[in-house]
Amino acid sequence: MVTPYLIAWVVMVPIAILNGVLRESTYGRRLSELRAHQLSTVTGIVLLGAFMWAVIRAWPPWSGGQALEVGLLWVLLTVAFEFSFGRFVVKRSWTELIRDYDLLKGRMWLLVLVWVAVAPYLFYRLR
Repeated sequence: MVTPYLIAWVVMVPIAILNGVLRESTYGRRLSELRAHQLSTVTGIVLLGAFMWAVIRAWPPWSGGQALEVGLLWVLLTVAFEFSFGRFVVKRSWTELIRDYDLLKGRMWLLVLVWVAVAPYLFYRLR
C-alpha cells in the first residue's frame, strides 16, 4: 500500500516547483525576499494540502497510524530531496539550506514540513 503514496510524493515535487515559479514570476518581484518566502509558504501549504486531501480520499490509509506513517514518509523524502537537490544540483551551501528552517528569522519552511507530516492524519480523520 506504500506505492500510491510514493507516487503521490513524486507528484508533490512539481507542485512545489510550480509554487516557486509562481513566486518568482509574480509577487516575488514586488515583495522582499522574506515576504515572498512567507507568502510562498502559505500558497505551498494550500496547494499541497489540496493535493494531499485528494490522495487521502483516493487511497485512504487503513488507520490513523498508517496516515501518520504516510506523513512521516513524505517529510523524510521531502527533506532528503531538498538537501540533495539544493546542495548538489543548485549548489547552495549548507548554511543557505538550513537558513529556511529558522522560524525566529521569519523563515517558515518548517511549517510546510509540519503540514506535510500531519495533513494525512488530519484528512484521514476528517473523511
